[in-house]
Amino acid sequence: MLGVVRKQTFKVLQKNLPAVYKYNEVVSSGVGGAAPVILFITVWNLFKDILCKMEGMATNDDMNITRVLFCGPYFPPSHIYTKEYLQNYPFIQVDDVPLADVPEVIANYHLCVVKSMRLNSNVISRAKQMKLIMQYGVGLEGVDIGAATNCGIKVARIPGDVTGNAASCAEMAIYLMLGLLRKQNEMQIAVKQKKLGEPIGETLLGKTVYIMGFGNIGVHLAKRLRPFGVKIIATKRSWASHTEVSSQSNALPVENGIIDDLVDEKGIHEDSHKFAGKADIVVCCLILNKETVGIINRSFISSMKEGSLLVNIARGGILDYEAVAHYLECGHLGGLGIDVAWTEPFNPDDPILKFNNVIITPHVAGVTEHSYRSMAKVVGDVALQLHAGTPLTGIEFVN
Repeated sequence: MLGVVRKQTFKVLQKNLPAVYKYNEVVSSGVGGAAPVILFITVWNLFKDILCKMEGMATNDDMNITRVLFCGPYFPPSHIYTKEYLQNYPFIQVDDVPLADVPEVIANYHLCVVKSMRLNSNVISRAKQMKLIMQYGVGLEGVDIGAATNCGIKVARIPGDVTGNAASCAEMAIYLMLGLLRKQNEMQIAVKQKKLGEPIGETLLGKTVYIMGFGNIGVHLAKRLRPFGVKIIATKRSWASHTEVSSQSNALPVENGIIDDLVDEKGIHEDSHKFAGKADIVVCCLILNKETVGIINRSFISSMKEGSLLVNIARGGILDYEAVAHYLECGHLGGLGIDVAWTEPFNPDDPILKFNNVIITPHVAGVTEHSYRSMAKVVGDVALQLHAGTPLTGIEFVN
């Protein structure tokens, strides 16, 4: 704001100084006496006084602004929609900053939306005014939560079941499953070659789908898979902990606090290899952490049925790249559908894309109009609550 004030004041000076210069020329030629000199000094002092007062006001205003930092250029609707939601609140400033610049400017902000930025202890230690680090969604694997806690900074995610994010991700999983079953890439080749009636695909009907990680996304996926006539098996750390908390009218059915009728067979994470051997399609919905990094490895994939499909809508690091590439090459893995990659943005020349039975999308499972507008409202409301000093709602704290 201060820069804007200076610029506007300078324009006023530019507009009016020619008249002052004219008086000065008159004085220099010995005409007009002392009056022009007095006028020049008066006008100059007036402008200096105005500038000082305006700059003082700008400084005071800046002290009452809550600043929101969006890290990096990726997932642009996140900061665009948040800015739109907060456009009538001038005391909330929303900036999207290049990833490389975040460490240099993070000290100026009160709320950080991390997106794909990795916030390590070094970067977090610079965030002297930071009150909250949050994700525009669920995944917080890039944030050093311990460092944030040590610095007195709260860390939170946006629960996906209330914003439509989980539903959006579940729909993307079905899109990838159908794309693999109906051989999407081969169909495109057939169109270009002017062929008809090929390739021959498969249906979801009658398939066994293993949902690996039965959290919010897994629940929404199971709900949507039911009408396809599939058998659903699933694993999660603890089934007793999955209680239904939604008060919406379309809430999922509950029995004894557990969502029972969506899953035909339940297991815990230790059953994952056994369940993989039963499934025609494995869908990974796990959270990425030290326990799940590379969990889809050679041992896991070799336990899958030959020709079965693997879909990942969680995080790329859950899959062991070398293992996936190997089992695609030898034909044991019947297809791979991923919305997330080992490195992002994904290398379009990566050898894994040479396979016709690989479908990749650019991390857009949760990027829908509904979910992103809903999450923009959550971020905007949190910024307003932070500014007002009231309790923060609509988010889930992890520290």
